[in-house]
Amino acid sequence: MQIGNSNHNYSWHEKWVEAPGPDSVKDGWAHHGIVVSPKTGNVITFHQSEPKVLVFSQDGELVNSWEAGVQNAHGMTLVQEGKDEFLWLADNLSAQVVKVSVDGGHVMSIARPDIETYNSGEKYSPTDVAVYEEKDGGDGAIIVADGYGSSLIHFYNKSGDYLMSIDGTEGEGGRFATPHGIWIDTRKQNHELYIADRSNGQIQVYSPQGRFLRAFGTGAGADWLHSPSGFAAWGEFLIVAELRGSRITLLDVDDEPVAYLGENTGAFKFNEGWPNVPHSSLVPGKFNSPHGIASDGEGNIFVAEWLIGGRINKLTRS
Repeated sequence: MQIGNSNHNYSWHEKWVEAPGPDSVKDGWAHHGIVVSPKTGNVITFHQSEPKVLVFSQDGELVNSWEAGVQNAHGMTLVQEGKDEFLWLADNLSAQVVKVSVDGGHVMSIARPDIETYNSGEKYSPTDVAVYEEKDGGDGAIIVADGYGSSLIHFYNKSGDYLMSIDGTEGEGGRFATPHGIWIDTRKQNHELYIADRSNGQIQVYSPQGRFLRAFGTGAGADWLHSPSGFAAWGEFLIVAELRGSRITLLDVDDEPVAYLGENTGAFKFNEGWPNVPHSSLVPGKFNSPHGIASDGEGNIFVAEWLIGGRINKLTRS
């Protein structure tokens, strides 16, 4: 099945992979991230019922699995340090972010920051991590999105020492509302921090040091983003998972939309119980609730959807 347009055409692979343990999977609340290793091409995601990281080949074969000491890998970020790869996991349930090796060895953890917001009783529930990697000319800074708690973005040095926080009021984009996903953009000479400001239906862009630059996708008659949730990239293109838009949106380097993939307009309004709809109602070629997203070096896209039982699809670039 083909989706997209003449410039961005993809083959949809339904049921490209299924998590092991089908009896537990079918009742599991899939609400996790997904990444691809540039080194091996393996696809890394999370078991929605058992707290295990799952590693699949490009063909969908399970090649490894291990426990990571988290309840949910809501956000997954792969980083490279020298010749080694590491995985950052944002666990919204246990309120921590954890760095592990790609075979499961624990490296470090970061708990909630010791700031007045949380000390006064506000919720902390991290959803994603971005790292300004040294291989890209960064300083190794660790950035954490508290997307399900107090809607803040926290900055740490590479050792995990807290530096500062932002809340969206620094610029014209306004106070964050569910800053769900974050990503360091290295496509241009001046690197930037993209923030999926989901409940505001926009993307806010800051410098990697936390200086506001711009916001786009909503307002001024340009309401073309519904609920950006996460980011991936291939070449010059940014790939955005839109949860309530039930689609994948491709943007060029100037933040302009160039393609919509698998759009299922109105799914969140018209499907009872959305996003947790029965699998019998899922339509091949159309998304229900894109949540986690990743891409590989060939431009193929991997999408983990949020619903009971989960669904992970592979889109192969034609």
